[in-house]
Amino acid sequence: MKIKAVQTGCKIFGEGVADIVHRGEMSQKVRKVKCDTSFSRISNLKTHMRTHTGEKSFSCKECDKGFSEKSNLETHVRIHKGEKPFPCNKCDKRFSRRSSLKRHMRTHTGEKPFSCKECKKGFNYLSDLKRHMRTHTGEKPFSCKECKKGFNYLSDLKRHMRIHTGEKPFSCKDCDTSFRRVASLKLHMRTHTGEKPFSCKECRKSFNQLSHLKTHMRTHTGEKPFSCKECKKSFSQISHLKTHMRTHTGEKPFPCKECKKSFSHISHLNVHMRTHTGEKCYTCKECDKSFCNKSLFRIHIRIHADDRRFSCKECKKSFRYRSCLEQHMRTHTGEKPFSCKDCDKSFNQLSTLKRHRRAHTGEKPFSCKECDKSFSRISGLKTHMRTHTGENSENLLKNAKLYEL
Repeated sequence: MKIKAVQTGCKIFGEGVADIVHRGEMSQKVRKVKCDTSFSRISNLKTHMRTHTGEKSFSCKECDKGFSEKSNLETHVRIHKGEKPFPCNKCDKRFSRRSSLKRHMRTHTGEKPFSCKECKKGFNYLSDLKRHMRTHTGEKPFSCKECKKGFNYLSDLKRHMRIHTGEKPFSCKDCDTSFRRVASLKLHMRTHTGEKPFSCKECRKSFNQLSHLKTHMRTHTGEKPFSCKECKKSFSQISHLKTHMRTHTGEKPFPCKECKKSFSHISHLNVHMRTHTGEKCYTCKECDKSFCNKSLFRIHIRIHADDRRFSCKECKKSFRYRSCLEQHMRTHTGEKPFSCKDCDKSFNQLSTLKRHRRAHTGEKPFSCKECDKSFSRISGLKTHMRTHTGENSENLLKNAKLYEL
């Protein structure tokens, strides 16, 4: 005798299921669920019904996690056993689930079956697409309880929380330095291994970070994407722009502990410290004169070589320093990039603007040690000093002008 298969529907919104399937009462919440899924076997329907009732009849003996299907429990148990029966034939990686292997294979085939409707970007996994969609919707479902900052991803929130807890779970085995992120540890490890995986195609120079390579590439392309809003000068690195901005703000965040003098650059502080230690690292072979500053040493060397490598194309005048040539060129172009915010007067040199600003601020940084009288310019102080010393005024003014330059 042939038995005719009868398609059985879910009674929540279907027809023709045996009463035995829905024995007992279901919650109001379950009754409202729309399903319409049909099955050829009553056993499959029974299994399916657990998705509505939330029943989890199969429990893991290792961790007590519950499952609605026996097959799901069997798959889960492999995590505890370490069993990975599904190998990848491309890279020898193994997986505990067939579905995980299928997803992994997309990394080899390049298949990206899940596309964003907004920007057409493709993804290997549906979960990645869902996370990506938050960049369009602005949804940030994960919030920090400490500072209320929102995040697109749970992993980002977990990393952020380490800022509050101070946790640094990733430690370097070579020097015991700890990091909040595993990516930071990986970057750090290259300082020990010497690995530089990012190479410049132009000059073959190598770098241990991709960001460093990108910054280096601007030396070849000439790109300067970071511009100063005050004087429109451009820079290839954001750090250089930040340092430059101190010339406008007057910020000097690096103080000397010996004399309380402050500097806008850490390198300037380091050089200054040698005036206290007496260290002079650079000695001229021609005259044995020593310098604590490398740039001053290079400037001195050019005196012996009479090196005037920077020439003006307009008038053929030569200069030892590029900065002097750049300043000189403004006499031809008429450029005055340094403007006073108070009176809109412009200047071709930053030092001239700084002196001019004292007329507005009333600052008088040059004080007479004899009578405590102050002056806005060093030349004014020098001229005044002759009232105490009786020095010839002509020589005094000449020295003052040289000092200001």
